Amino acid sequence: MTNLYKFYKEDVVPKLKADLGYKNIMQVPKVSKVVLNAGIGRFIKDASYIENVERTLANISGQKPIRTKAKKAISNFKIREGLEIGVCVTLRGAQMYEFLEKLIKITFPRTRDFHGVSDKSFDKNGNYTIGFKENSPFPEVKSAEIEKLHGLQIIVNTTAKNATEGKLLLTYLGFPFEKNK
Repeated sequence: MTNLYKFYKEDVVPKLKADLGYKNIMQVPKVSKVVLNAGIGRFIKDASYIENVERTLANISGQKPIRTKAKKAISNFKIREGLEIGVCVTLRGAQMYEFLEKLIKITFPRTRDFHGVSDKSFDKNGNYTIGFKENSPFPEVKSAEIEKLHGLQIIVNTTAKNATEGKLLLTYLGFPFEKNK
């Protein structure tokens, strides 16, 4: 059991239950999964770049990523159906909470010019998306080993009913949302 999961069970759940006015503990929103996604972009023909992205995501998540393929052809982008266009990892359970704890306590503070994450990245179901322009803030990525920088996207899926509940959940978990100016 990770520290963040223990914190969620002991501190966050009672606060959310009281704030949202739920009677049953099972109604309280929780994080269901975290998805890390990296697109290949213009390096689609470069096999070493795809392997580099795959290796980086494996180091960051601690889990082997899968390669995603194009569902349909788009001639303007020179993409054919079935062409590998990205790399993806889905985390659940203990690994998910370990990753979130690292993200909150280590990665965000290491990000250059960081003033908090935007609260405008919630969808209507309370899921949250964060985009990183480069992979260097993650502690698993050693600066000497970086061949080519690449961006990645992190999607935090929650069981919240709306964006307000999702934001409240992530705020209590320790996500540093930026102060409105």
